[in-house]
Amino acid sequence: MRYPSSFACAAAALMFSCQAINILMSNDDGFGSGNLRELYHMLTGAGHNVYIVAPAFQQSGQGGRVGFTTEANLTGPSQYGLIPAGAPSIGPDPVDDHIFYYNGTPAACVFVALDYVLPNYAGFKVPDLILSGPNYGTNLGPSVWSLSGTAGVAYSATARSIPAIALSGSNTAVPYLEVDGPGHDAYRVAAVSFRVVEAIIETTPPGHPIFPLGYGANVNIPPLSNNHTSVPIVQSRMTGGAEVDAAVPGKTPGTFTWANLSPRASGLNQCINGDCSLPGETEVVAAGKVALSLYTIDYTAPIGAKASSVMQRFAALAGWMEGKAGLERRDRRVHWRA
Repeated sequence: MRYPSSFACAAAALMFSCQAINILMSNDDGFGSGNLRELYHMLTGAGHNVYIVAPAFQQSGQGGRVGFTTEANLTGPSQYGLIPAGAPSIGPDPVDDHIFYYNGTPAACVFVALDYVLPNYAGFKVPDLILSGPNYGTNLGPSVWSLSGTAGVAYSATARSIPAIALSGSNTAVPYLEVDGPGHDAYRVAAVSFRVVEAIIETTPPGHPIFPLGYGANVNIPPLSNNHTSVPIVQSRMTGGAEVDAAVPGKTPGTFTWANLSPRASGLNQCINGDCSLPGETEVVAAGKVALSLYTIDYTAPIGAKASSVMQRFAALAGWMEGKAGLERRDRRVHWRA
């Protein structure tokens, strides 16, 4: 639950009346990510109690795959050489004991954080909020959402009954030690992410969870310039202008690479849930604005004419299967008696 603000909140942006919470951060880009560390410092500077548990190595594209290492020690140096080969497969950052690396997938990092790191090293077991990213590169639309390790962190958190926000920027990878101030892209992405996260925290009624149970948010940030402090934030939906992959033959026979399917897939862009008047998040980012989409953990199709017609067929199928099973049981009894 939320606890009283500390004096450090005075350093936060003046547009917010700081209400400090317990936050877990992770990502798929690795614990040495410039985006991740910049947002971490902004959040801790605002008085939040923040821990990072993130992959020891780059883990993009893992989706929600849960991969725990079978090695007790790192077989090579970690991302950017921050941790030497032979070190334990999980451990604290050399300069900050609120930051941990783990040699596993993004989703595995969430579970290791919740079931090992936080209970043993933090002053809390269950965070008020889990943040994923900010990622290097956007995660737009339902197809990418199912492939993204950034999304994997978020929906793993939601599955564990914890509010989550997935954050994705449009910048390229950079080690955190190379981020050199407010003019750097990683700083800008972190600053916009901080603005969104703080607004969500501050608009949460006291005593209430940040999101209802089973809900989370997907935030995508366009390329930023010096005017990043005023970039508009637009409520969006996941479908609408979204892309899906197509397999494209590579230069070497028998190899393939990917490209966006053209024309766009109509199935991917059906508005089935939510407010269909909202713009698609892909379209929002293309217009130079921040897209903020709400998601739920429930993939079940909503009740409606289309779903009802299919469910009626399912009901008939279930009856047919029960009848077939009865005939098979009768045939087995006849065969046994014979």
